[in-house]
Amino acid sequence: MSGKESDKTAVLVLGCPQVPVQTGVALYLLHALRKKGVVPVVAGNRAARMLVEVSDPERHYVGETVDLDRFIDDLAGKVRAYGLYFIFIHNDSGVSYAATVQSITGSTVVALIYGEHFEEIAESIEFPCEKIAAKAVHNPMPLRKKIDEVLPWVVSNL
Repeated sequence: MSGKESDKTAVLVLGCPQVPVQTGVALYLLHALRKKGVVPVVAGNRAARMLVEVSDPERHYVGETVDLDRFIDDLAGKVRAYGLYFIFIHNDSGVSYAATVQSITGSTVVALIYGEHFEEIAESIEFPCEKIAAKAVHNPMPLRKKIDEVLPWVVSNL
């Protein structure tokens, strides 16, 4: 898949799964995207990918998964492209991945910002993106509510 063939796809870029809500919110977003006819792909390090795969053993929501470094290489090499980019961010590394994806693709990136220091992280983002931010560490509901508010608009732009 390359270029415009991927318009009805979305990639969820998962960082280190040290903040408990990441896996639950990722599964929720995978489900919501599928309901809207969008094919989701999960990119992440091995631990993040294994957590979503183990949490959905029959793969009702999780489809394709890809290593985070390979995902970046494929974007840079124009091997793959996606209609939407959701980047899960709870630290500076997440901000760097979001900036990299936005820079390589020129596409809109949706930054899902969560964790103890979500406000400071959101303020540190200086590149163009849509920000969904909430103090969500153990309780996914604040972030889920924000996703529910924004998702119809984001998907309608595919």
